Amino acid sequence: MSEIIHLYHTNDVHSHFENWPRIAHFLQKRKKLHQETAEDILLLDIGDHVDRWHPYTEGTLGKGNVRLLNDSGYQYVTIGNNEGITLPYEALSSLYDQATFKVLVANLYNEKRIRPDWAHPYFIHTTNHGTRIALIGITAYFQKFYDTLGWHLNEPFDELKKQLQDIHNQADLVVVLSHLGIHDDERMAAEFPEVDVILGAHTHHVLHHGRMIGNTLLCGAGKYGQFVGHVEVKLDAKKKIINKSARLYDTNELEQAPNEEQCIESLYNAGGLELEEEVVTLTESIENNWFQPSPLSKLLCESLKEWTTADCAILNAGLLLEALPKGPVTKGDIHRICPHPINPCVIELNGAELKEILLQSRDVEWPHILLKGLGFRGKIMGIMVYEGIDFVKNDEGLIKKVMINGNELQANQTYKLAIPDMFTFGRFFPQIQRTEAKEYFMPEFLRDLLGWKLVKNNLGQ
Repeated sequence: MSEIIHLYHTNDVHSHFENWPRIAHFLQKRKKLHQETAEDILLLDIGDHVDRWHPYTEGTLGKGNVRLLNDSGYQYVTIGNNEGITLPYEALSSLYDQATFKVLVANLYNEKRIRPDWAHPYFIHTTNHGTRIALIGITAYFQKFYDTLGWHLNEPFDELKKQLQDIHNQADLVVVLSHLGIHDDERMAAEFPEVDVILGAHTHHVLHHGRMIGNTLLCGAGKYGQFVGHVEVKLDAKKKIINKSARLYDTNELEQAPNEEQCIESLYNAGGLELEEEVVTLTESIENNWFQPSPLSKLLCESLKEWTTADCAILNAGLLLEALPKGPVTKGDIHRICPHPINPCVIELNGAELKEILLQSRDVEWPHILLKGLGFRGKIMGIMVYEGIDFVKNDEGLIKKVMINGNELQANQTYKLAIPDMFTFGRFFPQIQRTEAKEYFMPEFLRDLLGWKLVKNNLGQ
């Protein structure tokens, strides 16, 4: 007698809860449908469900996301880089304390090279028909960031090879929850043909009907809960796979959930309540502008230089979404105007390299660039803001000197430049990408530095 197994998967939701009520409603209906026909169903999330741009996630440090997964009946999840490196060590350590699902992440260890007790490398799920499904979780190799936070990350393919050896002959079906990205998933399928299904994430790829590489089915459901993935696996009486197929459900086309708008609003409100703590009271407003020098972006750049004790600093004005009005300023206000999970970073380079970066940063087209990803949760780049840096121009308006803290930049001198960490990922500054001397300041975000600076200025320090 044949058996059909259903795997429903989400990935890279990034706390876009505007789609969540509809997803949860859909999954509940599907679960009931398959149970009525005695077909097994597994609900899985492939990481980056947490994203601290949303006040509910920020206010609960991700535990609200766990409650949503619990309530929706998820059984297995892996972590993405947003769970792994945007939360302080203690917050990630306790994130899944109340989880009713299993967290699968094979390549995460603490500094003592011991896997945390909440993380399982794999789990053998047995269906009602006795079919054994090996589920392995693996997450993206952001080793340097994990090290900075106090974790240790093993190379994903080395770890996967080890876990596949451990489960050898223990499973009828092998499924990898992969938060590695589409290119690594393709490599995985080629190198490990014993993997039957790869549920992908991280690169936000959309595979409407999956992709076969050899005998391995690759899947990906985009981002922000725009799709729900569904893999159907059919096995014969001897547990041999007869067929496997994939499809995506467009969330916009799903049935509307009961009280959908109220649910979405309630999550924002709940997050706001968690962030009501007052940070400072301003005696006057602090203005912000994406296209002209403004006091708030200058203040943020000052805080970046001071916090990191760098020689100089640059950032883009688009990091700040609004001004700060006169009166009480709460944690929620600072989060609203600077929602990005972006850390401070200091790079060390010589004067010639620094000059190349600074001249490149003055590209007149950059302020209007629409920017997505790299941790940025705003809209546009905005003008570059400088601290400890001045440009001396000649009569024709061309730059003839670059000054660092009042002294002319020296080509062979070593400088420390503070930047938002997103500049180390994007293609805006090739020289920054090439520079090996990078220090990431974690777990602080830029908004934490802004709050610190506001308090410091208010105390007259």
